[in-house]
Amino acid sequence: MDRLNRLQLHLNSNKIASKSANDVVICSAVRTPLTKAKKGGLKDTAPEFLLSVVLKAAAERAKLDPSKIQDIAVGNTLQPGAGQMTNRMGMFLAGFPDTTSIMTVNRLCSSGLESCATIASKIKAGVIDVGIGAGVESMSCYDMNSSVEVDKLSDAIFDHPQARNCLMGMGETSENVAEKFGISKEKQDQMAVESHKKAWEARDKGLFKSEIIPVKTKIVDKEGNEKEVTISEDDGIRKETTLQTLAKLKPAFRKNGTTTAGNSSQVTDGAAAVVLVRRSVAEKLGLPILARFVDYAVEGVPPEIMGIGPAVAIPAVLKKVNKSVSDVDIWEVNEAFASQATYSIEKLGISKDKLNPKGGAIALGHPLGCTGSRQIATLIPEMQRTGAKSAVVSMCIGTGMGAAAYIERE
Repeated sequence: MDRLNRLQLHLNSNKIASKSANDVVICSAVRTPLTKAKKGGLKDTAPEFLLSVVLKAAAERAKLDPSKIQDIAVGNTLQPGAGQMTNRMGMFLAGFPDTTSIMTVNRLCSSGLESCATIASKIKAGVIDVGIGAGVESMSCYDMNSSVEVDKLSDAIFDHPQARNCLMGMGETSENVAEKFGISKEKQDQMAVESHKKAWEARDKGLFKSEIIPVKTKIVDKEGNEKEVTISEDDGIRKETTLQTLAKLKPAFRKNGTTTAGNSSQVTDGAAAVVLVRRSVAEKLGLPILARFVDYAVEGVPPEIMGIGPAVAIPAVLKKVNKSVSDVDIWEVNEAFASQATYSIEKLGISKDKLNPKGGAIALGHPLGCTGSRQIATLIPEMQRTGAKSAVVSMCIGTGMGAAAYIERE
């Protein structure tokens, strides 16, 4: 880190709000490896088992007796009922008592962040003192078509343009953003190259090790044989990604379009969990305090250009905490598609030097309900490593929304 960046971090540190006994603090944040759906290391692993791994590890990392955890919110997008029944099962598999309650949250791509915001809101409101915001998605077990049965929708939807546009494929919305705001394929491919490069370098330096909890599971080989394995690394990162290789890929969603498999997020399996506690309680219990979950915002946008959501949600959360874009040290902006992520960072003037320092969803993958919690698990160690004081986690949301959270390191 150069001298100018260190000076900026020092100046930003002086803007951090004073501590309060009622702050919502983060005491641990962990994730599983992220692996390719249908063919990666976790393709045969049930979501409730993935969830159990991170819930158990999150409590252990926070040095917290599971019986002290009052409520758990789990983000999930594709399972029937957002996986409420299986999530309860996963909680028990993790060794939590029946006195701990659990709920599910489905705000599509922001579900993992929404789960953290839900627990944080309950703590701020005095409903609970200790909770976990988590997320899980097995896109191997449940695909993008699992959540909506189109033949059961009312006819009225197809007569209402905005309601009908909620059914628009996410790839098509990416093309809409690229076309409407002039995001070239070259810019999209450049973001993809940078995502893979940063992720590869981070993995090569061992920067993911502290956030990843290895998963002992079983896989079925091509011959149908089952064997036990331990999955400990993300498997979607491609070191060989270049502008030249991406230029050869054909449009994935629209003839003559610019969105390809190479500049879109990967379909992925994974889980993550974040322990959130009232500061006074964390101090009383002697828990490690890593960061503060300061505030959160969610905003709506037109469904057909849902990808612009971060460009609307980020200003909303910054206004709530009285900060500007230049005050933020690290940005974790989900790369659902390079088109929408590029638009958002250019619209807001976010420096690429601060963006997704360990790579984003194009390289790591986007397990829908898990992503928001995963971003926090990836963010916290990076804030500790670099001395960053402030960060924003944000993503676009299918059907037309954006979400963002502002986090400060202790």
